[in-house]
Amino acid sequence: MLAVIAGNIDCMKVFPMYEIRRATPADAPDVARVFTASQADALPYVARLHTQEETFRFITDRVFTDCEVWVATHKDAVIGMMAINRSNIDHLYLLPGYYRKGIGTMLLNHAKALRPAGLTLYAFEANVRACTFYRNHGFHAMKRGDGSDNEAQMPDILFQWRPETRH
Repeated sequence: MLAVIAGNIDCMKVFPMYEIRRATPADAPDVARVFTASQADALPYVARLHTQEETFRFITDRVFTDCEVWVATHKDAVIGMMAINRSNIDHLYLLPGYYRKGIGTMLLNHAKALRPAGLTLYAFEANVRACTFYRNHGFHAMKRGDGSDNEAQMPDILFQWRPETRH
C-alpha cells in the first residue's frame, strides 16, 4: 500500500479503502474502461471520437508506452487512473460514482510527490469541475487554447503547478 501525503494528512489513514499503485499491462482493460466511462460522464459535450476498441489500443499502445500509469483501486478494482509523461499529467480520470471522495486528490498528490519540481496539465475550459479541482490544488492557468491543438477541437487551458504555488 502506498501512503500518499496531502499536506500533513496521510490520505491512506483518512481514506483507507483506496490504494494507489503503479499500473501493469494487465490493468489496461480496466484503465480503458475508467478512461471512457469518465469521459462520457464528465465530458458529455465532447463528441465521441473513437470506438471502445480504438480507445483500448490507444491506452495499450500509447499511454502505457509513453507514460507512467498509476491506478487508484477499491477492493482491488481499478476506479481511477493517472498517466504522467515527463512532468505533464496527460490523463487523470475517475470512474463515475467515485468523484469527491478524495481519490483525485490522492492521485494528484502522488504526482506532486513524483515530480516535486512541478507539473503541467491541460483541461477543457468547459470542464469547470476539473478546472476548479486543479485550481484548488495549487495549479494556475498559464495559457488558454482555442482548441485547434487538440483532437476534440475544444478550448483548453494549460495549468501549471510549482512547489512555491502550494497552499
